[in-house]
Amino acid sequence: MSGAAVATVVVCLVAGLAGAAQAAVMGRFGERIGVIEAVAFASCITTLVAVGTVLVARQSLSGLAEGARSPAWMWTAGIMSAVIVFAVALGPPRVGTTTTIALIIAGNLVASATIDRFGWFGLEQIGLTPVRMVGIALLAVGAALTLIRP
Repeated sequence: MSGAAVATVVVCLVAGLAGAAQAAVMGRFGERIGVIEAVAFASCITTLVAVGTVLVARQSLSGLAEGARSPAWMWTAGIMSAVIVFAVALGPPRVGTTTTIALIIAGNLVASATIDRFGWFGLEQIGLTPVRMVGIALLAVGAALTLIRP
């Protein structure tokens, strides 16, 4: 595995850890100030961090103008981010952090397998083999099992 691939794996694992912590924190934040308010506040912080990162890394905000000129369907990524943050603010106090993340992962896998299979959004088509389908089904069953409380 190349150095870039190893770095990517590490970043993805760290993102997974951050996602679980985010769900727990956002759940408490949503209880404290309201789910919608917590989503809005967290989104403001995300915007500040992202713009600050662009400024430090690129020494300019000119790349953002290219985003404004991109096809509008690409802007839906922001809406999708809001849906995810809303779910992690809503879910943990109601169904638990594990179940919230398990359901998000199950949804991610079904959607990503569909995107791969059809090559949506200009991505390479990747077949949906029986082994991949079983893996996705097992993860979906696992997500459903997390709904069972002792």
